[in-house]
Amino acid sequence: MYLFRFEVTLEDTIVTVIVAAKEEEAAFNLAEIEVEKEYLKLPKIKEVVLVEKKPVRTGTGFMVK
Repeated sequence: MYLFRFEVTLEDTIVTVIVAAKEEEAAFNLAEIEVEKEYLKLPKIKEVVLVEKKPVRTGTGFMVK
């Protein structure tokens, strides 16, 4: 299992999304789902970029800027 950090470019902003998944394809799908869950009106996703991938273990985390 891995933690994935994505930068998702929407029409008017860039958001950071962090998901846990076993493989990259699943992580990309989960990132899009997380964006969809946060908005009442579905935003247009222009780009999803994988920024960082870390194996999940005790003490794993990200600093989000």
